[in-house]
Amino acid sequence: MAKFALLFLFLFASGILAALFISPVSAVLVYQLVYFVNPDNSWWAASIPGLQYSFIAALLMLFMLTIRYKELSGKAQWKDQPVFKWMIAILFMYVFMINFAVVTGVHKSFTYEFTKLVIIILAAYKLITSERALNACLWAYIAGVTYIGYIAYSVGRDGQGRVEGIGMIDTGGDGNMTAAAMVPALIILTYMAWMGNKKIRILAIICGGFIANGIVLINSRGAFLGAVVGALFFLMYMIFSRYQRKGQKGTAILIILIGLSGTIYVADEAFWSRMETLQDIDDGGKSGSHRIDFWMATFDVLEDYPLGVGVQGFIELSPNYLPEHYFEGRKVGKATHSTWFQALSEIGWIGFLFLSALIISTFKLSRKTKRYLIQVENYDAYFKVLALEGALISFLVAASFIDRARSEMLYWLILFIAIASNIYYLRFVDPGSKKRKTLGAVGAHRS
Repeated sequence: MAKFALLFLFLFASGILAALFISPVSAVLVYQLVYFVNPDNSWWAASIPGLQYSFIAALLMLFMLTIRYKELSGKAQWKDQPVFKWMIAILFMYVFMINFAVVTGVHKSFTYEFTKLVIIILAAYKLITSERALNACLWAYIAGVTYIGYIAYSVGRDGQGRVEGIGMIDTGGDGNMTAAAMVPALIILTYMAWMGNKKIRILAIICGGFIANGIVLINSRGAFLGAVVGALFFLMYMIFSRYQRKGQKGTAILIILIGLSGTIYVADEAFWSRMETLQDIDDGGKSGSHRIDFWMATFDVLEDYPLGVGVQGFIELSPNYLPEHYFEGRKVGKATHSTWFQALSEIGWIGFLFLSALIISTFKLSRKTKRYLIQVENYDAYFKVLALEGALISFLVAASFIDRARSEMLYWLILFIAIASNIYYLRFVDPGSKKRKTLGAVGAHRS
């Protein structure tokens, strides 16, 4: 039996026992393990029993929520989080669109999967009720994408200079989608390295190396842009924020130098050649600028189908709305190649407004949390929330060039911000008036 197979089975079984007898958050860690490792698609899959690991992990989360519901509800209440109402509104739109979807069977299948995702997110929110639990989940995410980076290194590029066929189950092995899910970890790692001790910093450098190398091997232009924007967002706050720790600006500059050095070291000629195509807008095939044609076609589709066309509806109808040259030698249509236009085409203007409201409410909640943390002078948590914001921004930038409106990573990143707001802010204010419940909040944050 392969060593990875043994390690996976050990961690899977240990996580189940830990959830049952130690802490319910272990159920979330088990789910993350299965999601990122994607055992059914691993080269060592034949060495493990053919169980439905994802289903078992999800069932474990729901079981732990059920038996500990009363205790957990006192620490995390769904009604206090505006983001959840928008998630449910988006889900209702997908359910409603079953009646109007162009490809009904595919739409039903993906709506079922999306329903499971929303349920998992709601359950995870109640199971992750402490700073320690949140940190554990962030490290589990980092470990998961580090593993994917290692697999990318082991597999290597194919004949087209890309790495395909790896990643989480909801990416379908698409390299761009996998890279987009890896990018946010780099911003979170930056925070972990800054705040951590020497051992944590060494671990962060090792994990960051595998993740960055994996992104380079995948050669995703959208992921590269996402990494640049997300990192600049967080580092600029580190450098120019009024709230400074000792040596903060110097640390930020050092991180920038290490990042640049690391990028130069792992990035090869093939990577830079692909990134240079971003400037070649005259050749849409090289630069990806032809995506604008797909985006504009979405508005034409909506003129005929104001409610949207459901999952895969745009792909099915695209030959009717795009020039013929896009389909030479193709048996299937074209996707929108953008999370925003994907949502617009699948669930129409109403669904798009729900998705926009979800993103806006997430950043509003984050802003309120940061303001409160500044008031109580908990600057460590303040920068953690900034790092989570930067992680979400990096994903949204990368996802602007691929279809990720229903991706697990998008909703997990929103969840991390919601959990941070609960741990650092909502517990210490009156949900109605948003006034501080107790002056003891400062001590509670720092304990």
